[in-house]
Amino acid sequence: MEISRKMEKAAALIKGMTDLPTIPAVATQVLALLDQPDVDIDQVVELIFTDQVMAARVLKMVNSPLYRPANEITSLKGALVYLGLRHIREFILTCSFIQSFEGKDGVLGIQPFWEHSFGVGIVARLIAEKVGYHDTEKAYIGGVIHDIGEVFLSYYLQEDFQKIVDSIKDKPYQLVRAEEEFLGTTHCEIGLCLADAWHFPDDYKEVIAHHHAPQEAKNAPRLTAIVNLADLFCTVRNLDYGGKEWVSFSLADEPAWGMLHGSDSKLGSLDIERFCYELDDQIEEIQQLVGNIFKDK
Repeated sequence: MEISRKMEKAAALIKGMTDLPTIPAVATQVLALLDQPDVDIDQVVELIFTDQVMAARVLKMVNSPLYRPANEITSLKGALVYLGLRHIREFILTCSFIQSFEGKDGVLGIQPFWEHSFGVGIVARLIAEKVGYHDTEKAYIGGVIHDIGEVFLSYYLQEDFQKIVDSIKDKPYQLVRAEEEFLGTTHCEIGLCLADAWHFPDDYKEVIAHHHAPQEAKNAPRLTAIVNLADLFCTVRNLDYGGKEWVSFSLADEPAWGMLHGSDSKLGSLDIERFCYELDDQIEEIQQLVGNIFKDK
């Protein structure tokens, strides 16, 4: 089916919804502040404190096993200093996505959804480091947000989406293919519509639109390929919410792997099997991270 037809269908589905999630205003203000060359961390702290939910979540995340502070961090300023300005952006974006979809449990449980999304983000960052991609933070954020269209389908189209999920249960069949056959569009196009509404940067829009077909990416093909591989990896491990789509997965055999070769690539010296073991070691920590974020919620 033509991409334009799928986009038209996605836009029509979203247009009919009156209570679509929005990015918290504080997050937008923080991100604008971080873009200033002479940003003062005290200003960032003060702004985040105006959203107590976000402030609490930042502290929960920074104290999770994944970030390994030597001692518990109890102040927001301490958390931001520990992270450094570069990583505050990814924290704020991540907390914003979670907050935007708070209470949006549907066909997919929201906690398993975030386990998958965080998993893809973290694995994407590790792949980016290994292949010499220039912006590992961007790889992380792209991984976290890649499936935002699934939350829409799961929550706003529960009856139809339940039928789609049931139709492929225990079958080696991709959810995205079933969506297209049943709805005439997929979570990729729906996610792109949401990303447009939230004024996401173009590279992130491309990841959302093409993470199942990275070869179609025009502006950020390597970034999209990285997220594609991270998504596949998490799907066949224990970080998948939609059923097993593949029985096995060989990183080096995927088309996206070939897209990562370039002048700055480090693939030639990479032990792929050992790297996959390193990724496996992250799974439990990712699950602990998400459990920590949703604790007492």
